[in-house]
Formats: sequence, structure tokens, C-alpha cells
Amino acid sequence: MCFVDWEKAFDRVPRGILWEVGEEVLPQVEEFKYLGVLFTSEGRMDREIDGRTGAAAAVIRSMYRSDVVKKELSQKAKLLIYQSIYVPTLTYGHKLWVMTERVRSRIQVAEMSFLRRVVGRSLRDSVRSSVTWEELGVEPLLLHIERGQLRWLGHLFRMPPGRLPGEVFRACPTGKRTQGRPRTRWRDYVSRLAWERLGVRKSWRKCLGRGRSGHPCLDCCPCDPAPDKRKTMNECW
Repeated sequence: MCFVDWEKAFDRVPRGILWEVGEEVLPQVEEFKYLGVLFTSEGRMDREIDGRTGAAAAVIRSMYRSDVVKKELSQKAKLLIYQSIYVPTLTYGHKLWVMTERVRSRIQVAEMSFLRRVVGRSLRDSVRSSVTWEELGVEPLLLHIERGQLRWLGHLFRMPPGRLPGEVFRACPTGKRTQGRPRTRWRDYVSRLAWERLGVRKSWRKCLGRGRSGHPCLDCCPCDPAPDKRKTMNECW
């Protein structure tokens, strides 16, 4: 194994080859897929989410004018297809997503594209999504995603020392961020989600600050990542 100074290596050697293990050369690539999830050199999940929504759209196309829209097929059977095929295809790997407004919008569009076909409506009918969810008796897909992310957060906190996912989650990289608004990290996003889903009012969060809250779940979470506290996020871990 050879270790390379990344800052100097990018200036002095070809970027295609930076690591060598034994006699095997490991090239640096812009993206790769591991266990069905696409990772990029920039650390973004946009390409992966685009692939998920594309795969979900392919499921709809394969079933279009067939099982999903057949009037002979019961609504219960259509929902079974939705829950057993469509949702796993769309949300695979969702525990790692940072749910920005753009991502939330894309997921909801993909979700309602299927559910409208189940109830026999189109976008022109101008029926609210909440009406469709209540009529079919299903929960919004965004809630399903957020529940899975909070469940994974709990796994990270319970991991014993030495487990790689937990160590990476608690790591505090050195150095400075580039100029401009920093991207929202998964740790920042999921900590804010935990505070919101626990029903803690914003006024209470300001009072709690970085102190002990008296609530076992809140004490496991980092401080509320409000805009005026982003610079001290690493101090909360």
C-alpha cells in the first residue's frame, strides 16, 4: 500500500492513478456503483436520486395500460404493486439522502404519478395529494423516507466504538470549506429532522441551546442546527 499526499499528488501525477495495492493499480474514477448505489467523487447524491426516479418511471412505463390501469384489477391489488415494487425501487438507499426541496419535490412527483393511476385520475383533475393519500389509506412517501433516516440515525448512535459507519459519522474533518454557502451535510439535515419530528418548538430549541434537554432522544442528537449555530456544529458532538 502506498500513501499519497493528495494536495501535492493532484499537481504532480496523473489523476487517473493515485493508489496501488500490491501489484494491483486502483484508478481514481469520477463515479462508481456499490451495492446498487451510485457514488460520485464530489460526494453528491443527485445522480443517484435521478437514477432512482428514472428506474421508478421505467416501472410505470412497463405497467402502463396493463395491470396498474386495468379496471378489472382491484385497488387493493394495485396498492400491493405500489408497496412491493414501486416504493422499493424509488427509495432504495434513501437513508443516505439529503432531502432538499428539489429532492422532496421530485420524490412526491414520482409518488403521485403512480397513485393517480391507481385511483384513475390525471393531473388535470387538480385533486390535492392529501385527498389521494386519505382515499387510498397510504402515508406520504416522504414520511416513510424520513422514518427510515431517523432509524438509521439511531443505529449510528448505538454502534460500538470502532465501527466504520459510526466513526465516519462522528468525524470532524480539518481544514476550511470553500468560499460560498456550504452544502447541507447529511449530519446537519438529519439532526434538524430529529428535532422537528420530536415536536420541539423553535422557541424551546433556542432555550435548550447546547445544554441537556432532559429528553433521552434529544440528548443523543446534536444541537439544533439553526443558521446562527452552524459554525459550532462540531462542538455539539
